[in-house]
Order: sequence, then structure tokens, then C-alpha cells
Amino acid sequence: QVQLVESGGGSVQAGGSLRLSCAASGYTNSIACMGWFRQAPGKEREWVATIYTGGVRVFYAATVKGRFTISQDNAKNTLYLQMNSLKFEDTAMYYCAAHLGICSGDWKHWGRGTQVTVSA
Repeated sequence: QVQLVESGGGSVQAGGSLRLSCAASGYTNSIACMGWFRQAPGKEREWVATIYTGGVRVFYAATVKGRFTISQDNAKNTLYLQMNSLKFEDTAMYYCAAHLGICSGDWKHWGRGTQVTVSA
């Protein structure tokens, strides 16, 4: 198993920046890839970005590409999401998730989330 704890959320004005962190513990050597998701009130959870262990392969949702950057520090077992040029519609609870062994199928390991609020 792996445990995930997000931090770094907060309130920011449109156009501002935030950096989210996700600290992983447990069987971190088994992590194949990690991702960020978000869920706004009344909406379904939305995939934001994925990074494969090693950081060579990264993928972004079209809504955040060019503004958000996913990265990881393997030495610290920490995942990051740098969010720039934030928009009101980026307001959501942000969650990190992990796949163990292979990066496919349903994401089974989740953090509890960190709230991001962007004021217009």
C-alpha cells in the first residue's frame, strides 16, 4: 500500500500561482505513475495530469496544458503540481493518486485532497 497526503492549496486571485505537493509513503518503490485530479462542487472528478516514475513521460489535460506543470522529487517521494495563470474555473478540490506496478486501470490509491480557490 501507499499513503498520499496533499498540501499547498489555498486561495489566490486569478492570474496567480500555487504549488501543490503530494507526499507519498509506504511502498513507494512500487509506484509506476502518479497523477493529479480535481473536483469542483457539483461536477465530476476531472483528470489533470499524469507523470510516469522517472519523469520522462508526462501528460496534461487540455484545460491546463501550458499553465500547469507536474513533477516529482523521487528522493523526497513527493509529487508536485505547479499551477500558473490560475483561472476561476480552476477552483476545485485537488487530489493526487498513484498506480502501483503498472500505470493502467482504475486509480486505487488516493490522497484526501487539498482545496484550491481562485477568485475572479
